[in-house]
Amino acid sequence: MKILVTGRAGQVAQSLAERAGSHKLVFAARPGFDLLDPASIEATIAEVQPDLIISAAAYTAVDQAEDEPELAMAANGEAPGVIGRAAAKVGAPVLHLSTDYVFDGSGERAWAETDPTGPIGIYGKSKLAGEEALASSGAPYAIMRTAWVYSPFGSNFVKTMLRLAETREELNVVADQYGNPTSALDIADALMTVVNRWHDAPEHGANAVYHVAGRGTTNWADFARAIFSESAKRGGPSCTVNGIATADYPTKAIRPANSRLDCTRFHEMFDYTAPKWDSSLRDTIARVG
Repeated sequence: MKILVTGRAGQVAQSLAERAGSHKLVFAARPGFDLLDPASIEATIAEVQPDLIISAAAYTAVDQAEDEPELAMAANGEAPGVIGRAAAKVGAPVLHLSTDYVFDGSGERAWAETDPTGPIGIYGKSKLAGEEALASSGAPYAIMRTAWVYSPFGSNFVKTMLRLAETREELNVVADQYGNPTSALDIADALMTVVNRWHDAPEHGANAVYHVAGRGTTNWADFARAIFSESAKRGGPSCTVNGIATADYPTKAIRPANSRLDCTRFHEMFDYTAPKWDSSLRDTIARVG
């Protein structure tokens, strides 16, 4: 299949480049493809004539979004609808990545796709608007929400922790926010699982929302400790982690306290479950440590 992937430098896009197998990937990125320029989106999709689109590009500056709500909404909230309408014209289904931030972060139970959304910040609101715009675009779609993404590529929590440990003996890390650390390589595998299923059975499980995240949950402080433990085993940087409360580390945008995602629906529909998060973490540390 010819697959158009929005974005080129992102963690998922780079992971897809490794995991696409025999499928042909065409990466669309600025300046020729710009989420803020609907005409460029429409022209790119019309020119490429893809069999399927993976909508991976997004505005991801969570704190900055609070100061740039119009920009975040244009990129995350409106562009997916433009992608979907252009995809419908060429007969291409769309796989779209979304986020745990569409929930309000309350409770301690893992969020299911059927739970009510209630984003508490601009970033989450913009991503939810994008889900709704794609769903009403006329293109077959699957929305895949994920969380706490890391990989050997780009900027992420794992690489930040390792960099900071090179010059510090201890770090303060939030210990009261819980979620599923998720390797972008595992997200790529999940996406390709859908691609391969749709190749054989077009639109199997289409027009639905799914959760795809690393198996098992932890908090940021324990995640950091796991990073340093694995790094130390390989002779890499490590330091002491002090768990602190969210209130002691104020940020412009409020983070969800509970980002746990229930991935049962995706497993039942596509027979894919991500590896345990600490297993995938070991693989990432082996590559970047």
